Amino acid sequence: MEIVVGKTAGFCYGVKNAVDKATEELKKSSKVCCLGEIVHNSKVVKNLEENGIKFIEDLSQNTDKSKTIIRAHGVQKAIYEKAKQDGIELVDLTCPKVLKIHKIVSEYANKDYFTFLIGNKVHPETLGTASFCGDYSCVIEHEDDIGGAIDNLKLSDKKNLLVVVQTTFSIEKFNKYIDIIKSEIDNGIHLDVINTICNATKIRQEETEEMSKQVDFMIIIGGKNSSNTKKLYEISCKDCQKVICIEDKSEIDLSNFDGVNKVGIMAGASTPQKSVDDVVNLLKNT
Repeated sequence: MEIVVGKTAGFCYGVKNAVDKATEELKKSSKVCCLGEIVHNSKVVKNLEENGIKFIEDLSQNTDKSKTIIRAHGVQKAIYEKAKQDGIELVDLTCPKVLKIHKIVSEYANKDYFTFLIGNKVHPETLGTASFCGDYSCVIEHEDDIGGAIDNLKLSDKKNLLVVVQTTFSIEKFNKYIDIIKSEIDNGIHLDVINTICNATKIRQEETEEMSKQVDFMIIIGGKNSSNTKKLYEISCKDCQKVICIEDKSEIDLSNFDGVNKVGIMAGASTPQKSVDDVVNLLKNT
C-alpha cells in the first residue's frame, strides 16, 4: 500500500509560534494561564497542561492574577480592557494573520463602513474579530445568512461595505458568497472585499483537493473542533469515496484498508507531527 503525506500537513506558523512561545513562558514562570484552548488540538493542550499551564475560560478564573496567554485564535476586544483593569499581564500569541484582520476591520469601522465577516459564528477567531468591527457588522456563516446581512446593511443606511473572512474558511464558499453579495447589494453601495484567508490555509486546501483525486482513501488528522480540519475533510469527500477524519491513530480500523492501494494523509494546522508519524507508522506496519 502506497502512503502519500501532504507537504503542508501539520503546524502552520501561527500555531507553531503560539505553542513554542507558550512553552518558553513556562520556563520563565511556574504560574501561567491560557485563556481558552491555545489551539484546537486536545493533545497539544493536554501536553501544555501537564507541563504547568492552567487553561481558563474567563479572566475571573485567574484568581491569583497570573500571567495570561491569549491563544492563537485571538480574543474579543473587551478582554484586553478587562485584563488592564484587573492588572493581569497578557502574552498575546494571537496569530499575526488574525491580528491583521483586527486592524483592518477597526480601520474600516472608523471610516464609517458596514462590515460583513464571513466565518463560523461560534469560532473563537470569528468572535474575536467581530468585536473589532464596531457597531455595524454581520457574521455570515451560511449562504442563507447573506439575505439577512444585506437587509441589515440597508437598514443602517451605510453606503460603504467591507467584506473579510475567517483565516481558515473554505475558499470555494468564500468566492461563492462574494458573487452572491455583489449580485444582491444596491448599485449605490461601495464595496471593498479583502480576502483574509491565510495563504497557508489556501495552499493546504488546494493540496488536499489534488491529493484526494489521486488516492483510494483519504485520512484527515486534526482536532475535533478544528475549523480548518473540518474544511479539509469536506474537500476530500468531493473527490474520494473513502475519507475519515481522526485525531490520532487509535481511531483507525485497519480492516477498512483491505484492498486499498493508495492512501493520502493530510493534517490540520493544529496537528502535531507526532500524530501524523503515528498514523504513517501504523499503516506501514500492517
